[in-house]
Amino acid sequence: MQRFLIICRHAETYEPYPLQPDFERELTPEGIRQAHETGKWIREHYQKADAIVASPARRASDTARILASRLYFDQEQITYDPEIYNPKEAQLLKSLSQLPDSVKKVVLVSHNPALTKLLRSLVNKNLPYLEPAQVAVVAIDLPQWQDIYISSGELVSDNLQQGI
Repeated sequence: MQRFLIICRHAETYEPYPLQPDFERELTPEGIRQAHETGKWIREHYQKADAIVASPARRASDTARILASRLYFDQEQITYDPEIYNPKEAQLLKSLSQLPDSVKKVVLVSHNPALTKLLRSLVNKNLPYLEPAQVAVVAIDLPQWQDIYISSGELVSDNLQQGI
């Protein structure tokens, strides 16, 4: 079964101020605009998402909520996985492997460098690092999400050139 993994880096944030926890960094006004544009792009190209999985860090969770609003996705249904805050690629794979098999399109909102590493390994290409609010969509033939560990996919679309 073909599934779509919509990989999205969180939108632009303010630089941390002294003693501010990294977890609490907020989106800038430009970051809010970026997230709205990214949500619009996803809706125009993929109509909807069956699931949204996000880091609980403020910048990622705010990005995920904005994306959900643009995709008419119930914000209460967003899955916040603490394991994907400043994750390793393996933690992203683990989170994806736990998705129900009914999910065909998932939006994953998290952080670099793990997001870019995941993208590169899934499509076996040396792509540039995802910038804030950039999206790359990978089509993967998977009978079930738990097989993502042994799968590769194809980069089918992205907004990397659009300067969001």
